[in-house]
Amino acid sequence: MRRFYLQRNEDVHGTSGTGRVAEGCQFSNGYCALTWKSELTSMTWFHSIDVLIRIHGHEGKTVVVWIDEEG
Repeated sequence: MRRFYLQRNEDVHGTSGTGRVAEGCQFSNGYCALTWKSELTSMTWFHSIDVLIRIHGHEGKTVVVWIDEEG
Protein backbone atom coordinates (compact mmCIF):
# COMPACT_ATOMS: atom_id res chain seq x y z
CA MET A 1 0.00 0.00 0.00
CA ARG A 2 1.27 3.46 -0.89
CA ARG A 3 -0.07 6.76 0.47
CA PHE A 4 -0.40 10.04 -1.43
CA TYR A 5 -2.11 13.40 -1.33
CA LEU A 6 -3.45 15.72 -4.02
CA GLN A 7 -1.73 19.09 -4.21
CA ARG A 8 -4.05 21.56 -5.94
CA ASN A 9 -2.22 24.59 -7.29
CA GLU A 10 -5.30 26.17 -8.90
CA ASP A 11 -8.91 25.53 -7.85
CA VAL A 12 -10.62 25.34 -11.24
CA HIS A 13 -14.17 24.96 -9.86
CA GLY A 14 -13.85 27.03 -6.67
CA THR A 15 -14.87 24.11 -4.45
CA SER A 16 -11.91 22.45 -2.75
CA GLY A 17 -9.44 25.32 -2.47
CA THR A 18 -5.70 25.00 -3.00
CA GLY A 19 -2.89 23.17 -1.22
CA ARG A 20 -3.32 19.63 0.14
CA VAL A 21 -6.94 19.04 -0.78
CA ALA A 22 -7.25 15.25 -0.60
CA GLU A 23 -5.57 12.16 0.86
CA GLY A 24 -5.44 8.69 -0.55
CA CYS A 25 -3.74 5.37 -0.88
CA GLN A 26 -2.98 3.00 -3.71
CA PHE A 27 -3.31 -0.70 -2.98
CA SER A 28 -1.03 -3.40 -4.38
CA ASN A 29 -3.68 -4.32 -6.99
CA GLY A 30 -3.64 -0.74 -8.37
CA TYR A 31 -6.97 0.42 -6.91
CA CYS A 32 -6.94 3.82 -5.20
CA ALA A 33 -9.05 5.25 -2.40
CA LEU A 34 -9.39 9.04 -2.17
CA THR A 35 -10.98 11.26 0.48
CA TRP A 36 -11.33 15.04 0.40
CA LYS A 37 -10.17 17.29 3.23
CA SER A 38 -12.71 20.03 2.49
CA GLU A 39 -15.97 20.69 4.29
CA LEU A 40 -17.76 18.82 1.46
CA THR A 41 -15.94 15.55 2.09
CA SER A 42 -16.48 12.22 0.37
CA MET A 43 -14.58 9.02 -0.35
CA THR A 44 -14.19 7.52 -3.81
CA TRP A 45 -12.56 4.41 -5.33
CA PHE A 46 -10.66 4.46 -8.62
CA HIS A 47 -9.39 1.54 -10.72
CA SER A 48 -5.95 3.17 -10.99
CA ILE A 49 -3.96 6.30 -10.20
CA ASP A 50 -4.11 7.17 -13.92
CA VAL A 51 -7.92 7.29 -13.84
CA LEU A 52 -7.83 9.42 -10.68
CA ILE A 53 -5.43 11.88 -12.32
CA ARG A 54 -7.53 12.06 -15.51
CA ILE A 55 -10.57 13.04 -13.45
CA HIS A 56 -9.02 15.31 -10.80
CA GLY A 57 -5.73 16.48 -12.34
CA HIS A 58 -7.29 19.40 -14.23
CA GLU A 59 -4.52 19.36 -16.85
CA GLY A 60 -1.69 19.58 -14.31
CA LYS A 61 -3.31 22.08 -11.94
CA THR A 62 -3.60 19.28 -9.37
CA VAL A 63 -0.79 16.76 -8.88
CA VAL A 64 -0.28 13.54 -6.94
CA VAL A 65 2.43 13.76 -4.29
CA TRP A 66 3.58 10.34 -3.07
CA ILE A 67 4.26 10.02 0.66
CA ASP A 68 5.63 6.48 0.52
CA GLU A 69 8.29 5.02 -1.74
CA GLU A 70 7.14 2.66 -4.46
CA GLY A 71 7.63 -0.87 -3.26
